Amino acid sequence: MVSCARLRRLLAIREQPFEIPPMSSSLTKGLRRSPTRSKAKKAPAKTAKRAVKAKASAVKAKARRAAAAKPVAARAARKTVARKPAAKPKVNTKARRPAPKPAARKTAAKKPTVSRVKKTQKLAAVRAVRPTQTAPPPPRQPTVDESAALGAFERAHKEFVRGRFAEARNQFRILVDKYSQVSEVAARARTYLAIAESRLRTESMLPRDADSLYDRGVIELNRGEYVAAQEMFERALKREPEAAHIHYGLAATRARLGSIDLALESLQRALAIQPSLRVRAQHDHDLNPLRNDPDFDRLIFSNPS
Repeated sequence: MVSCARLRRLLAIREQPFEIPPMSSSLTKGLRRSPTRSKAKKAPAKTAKRAVKAKASAVKAKARRAAAAKPVAARAARKTVARKPAAKPKVNTKARRPAPKPAARKTAAKKPTVSRVKKTQKLAAVRAVRPTQTAPPPPRQPTVDESAALGAFERAHKEFVRGRFAEARNQFRILVDKYSQVSEVAARARTYLAIAESRLRTESMLPRDADSLYDRGVIELNRGEYVAAQEMFERALKREPEAAHIHYGLAATRARLGSIDLALESLQRALAIQPSLRVRAQHDHDLNPLRNDPDFDRLIFSNPS
C-alpha cells in the first residue's frame, strides 16, 4: 500500500509544468515554415482530386436520375396512349345527325338498279349494232369479152417470152384495138406493146452478120453487161451455128451469169468443134465459176477422143 504522503509527492511532480528548452531562431523558423510549405504544395493535388471526384459523382448522379426517369416516362407515355382512345368521343353533336343517314342508304340502294338498267340497255344496243357474219359473196364471173381478152393476152405474152417481138407486137396491137373496153387487160397489153416495139428498134440498129454480133458480145462481156452479151452471142449463133469461138463466148457469159449447166453445154460444143480451145480455157478467168465442177475437169484435162 502506498502511503498518502508518497501519493501527494507524485501528484505534485505531475502538476509541475514541463518546460521546453528554448530553441534557436533558425530551427524555429524552419519548423514553422515547413508545415505551411507542405500544405501549399499538397493543396493543388487535393483540390484536383476533389474536383475529379465531384465530377464523377455528378455524372453518376445524372445517370441515376436518367435511369430513374426512363421508366417513369415510359409509363407516362403508355398511360397517354391508353388514354387517347377515351378522348375520341369528344365530337360535336352537330356532326351526328341521324336524319341524313336513311336518305344516304336509300340512294345507295337505288343506284345499283339504275346502273344495271343502263348496262342492259348498252348491251342491247351493242348487240343490235353488231353486224351479222354473212358468207362472202361468190367471185364475179368474167364476161365473154373479158375472157376473150385474157386469152388473147396469154397468146401474145408467150410470143413475147420466146423473143418473137414482131409477132408479139402484132398480137398486142390487135388486142388493144379489139378489147379496149376491158380496161385492165388493155392497159397491160399497151405496156408490153411498148416494150416489144423498143426491142424491135434496137434489133434494127444491131449488126446483121455473125462476126459483128460476136464482137458486140465480147464488148458487152468486158463491160460486165452479161445479159446483153448473151443475147449478142445467141443472135450470132443463129447466123453461124457451127462457130466454135461464138459457142466459147456464150459459155463464158453463161458462167458469169451462174448458169453452170448451160455454160458446160456451150463449152462442150465449142471443144467438140475446136479442141485447141482447151489451152485457152485452162487460164480463162471468165470460166472460174466452172472450175469446181468435175465435168469441167473432164472436158479440159482429159485427152480428146
